[in-house]
Amino acid sequence: MDRQIENAKVRVKSGAKQPYTSGHLMCRTPLWGVAGFLGCAYFAWISFSHVTRNEYEWPHDIWTAATYIVWILLLAGLAVDTRCLRERVLFGLVVINFVVGCGLTMWHNIPSADVRIARIGTGALWAVAALVSLTTLRSAPELRKNN
Repeated sequence: MDRQIENAKVRVKSGAKQPYTSGHLMCRTPLWGVAGFLGCAYFAWISFSHVTRNEYEWPHDIWTAATYIVWILLLAGLAVDTRCLRERVLFGLVVINFVVGCGLTMWHNIPSADVRIARIGTGALWAVAALVSLTTLRSAPELRKNN
């Protein structure tokens, strides 16, 4: 115990900061779980509302594809960075949704029936991701020990 106090004093004096090493990105605060739920629920609602209104157009421009690629890389990086299974499942579901969206963007002559199926499938994935996001509201065991 004395050694830990001595080491902490040395670190404080030297100005070195300890990196955050918990492996949890969203479990640290409930705000991220709620924000993830609201975002995923919104995208699920958008997907299903397109289906109910029989809107099966999909954008096929280069900027939309580039945006999807950036989001895929960012979310894949987040999924690799965390060690929390709940967060990895959430980020994995969102990555799958963005990969499907990117594929539909690059497929210029996609039939409307396939867009309808994709919108239903991605809407369901967004809904599942919203529910998984709520599981991050429960803090991780190692975070509870520190409080």
